[in-house]
Amino acid sequence: MEPITLTTDRLLLRPFEPDDADAVYKACQDPDIPRWTNVPAPYTPQHAADFIGRTCPDGWRDDTRYNFGVFTRDTGALVGSMGLVRLRRLPAPDHEAELGYWTAKERRGNGFTVEATRAICDWAFGTLGVERIEWYAEAGNEGSRAVARKLGFVMEGVIRSKIIHEGTRRDAWSGSLLPSDWDRAQATAYLPHP
Repeated sequence: MEPITLTTDRLLLRPFEPDDADAVYKACQDPDIPRWTNVPAPYTPQHAADFIGRTCPDGWRDDTRYNFGVFTRDTGALVGSMGLVRLRRLPAPDHEAELGYWTAKERRGNGFTVEATRAICDWAFGTLGVERIEWYAEAGNEGSRAVARKLGFVMEGVIRSKIIHEGTRRDAWSGSLLPSDWDRAQATAYLPHP
């Protein structure tokens, strides 16, 4: 798929460009980002360059991962990184995706992550035809869970031993968002458990 750009009232969500590498590197020096995500620690300038120059473009080209840099529309400041990973499961391949995000420390608490995530989920349901968006976070990541809840993700519980972080398996919180949670139709009928 060709990379796209999304906009909201305050944000521009676009593919990362080589000039963004320094801002990504600086943001990922915040210990909370590698603590709660799969960002390497220590995070080096080469990690940022590889993520922007290889990982992101490969995902768009292969139609497997859609990463967006999130920037303020007024100043162009980096807010964070957000993406969808296609989940290829039978019998309905490509109708599910996993959402992931991190937000730069100085941009937290402004509603930017919720605003950006809403735009990506809307795009996923509309353009991509996604019928289930999954969210996972290591148990204890209250900030990530607060964002998911504000968007209407239904918390589904704890998945034991889901995440490997620093060589240790850890429990994860899980949640999902369906088009019907936003009063939208979906192609495949859904029969919820009574």
